Amino acid sequence: MEHFFSVLGIWLGVLFTFAIFSFLYKDNPVYKVAEQIFVGLSAGYWFVYTIYFILIPNLFDPLINDFAGNWIKLIPAVLGIMMLMRLMPKTGWVSRFPIALVIGTTSGVFFLRYLKSDVINQLTATMMNPFTGGDWVVIIGQIMLIVGTLTGVIYFYFSKKHEGAFGATAKVGIYFLMISFGAAFGYTAMARISLLIGRLQFLLGDWLGIISP
Repeated sequence: MEHFFSVLGIWLGVLFTFAIFSFLYKDNPVYKVAEQIFVGLSAGYWFVYTIYFILIPNLFDPLINDFAGNWIKLIPAVLGIMMLMRLMPKTGWVSRFPIALVIGTTSGVFFLRYLKSDVINQLTATMMNPFTGGDWVVIIGQIMLIVGTLTGVIYFYFSKKHEGAFGATAKVGIYFLMISFGAAFGYTAMARISLLIGRLQFLLGDWLGIISP
């Protein structure tokens, strides 16, 4: 029986893989069915995961075992219930309060986090002496970091017209920005290619047995 379910899982994976790949030809009903099944399974999985791995251990169990010491957990529970009021048109306005609280809190937390990790670290790396590295590769990298930071900031300074030496400096900043965006896009494409390689290894290994899985 275990072998049967293993083979069934492989064949289902193959069918859904080809169903998704069929979108490369054109949009078709097979792709739409596979897409909807994937979305439905994902929603069902995360719904069950939320109940058994978030709500039960973090809310229900603490309140049942020690209500006096964990009554504060009722506040996020009430906020969560208020957020679900959005499902009913007449009480949808209630959900605005917890949503606003979540967005405001998240914005404040991430603002402080990015301020420390990006802005302060970037300023520290920019203002440091680029000739203290010793290795010429490190020195060139630090100089490029300083030039890229300054020219990038100048490009986003719109209070002065970009012309003359100021415009040339801003154009250098454009090059640094395009290189940065291109590297980020390349990293994203590389991640997608790794997913494609994983699917091909599944088809050629687990399914056809041409290569070792």
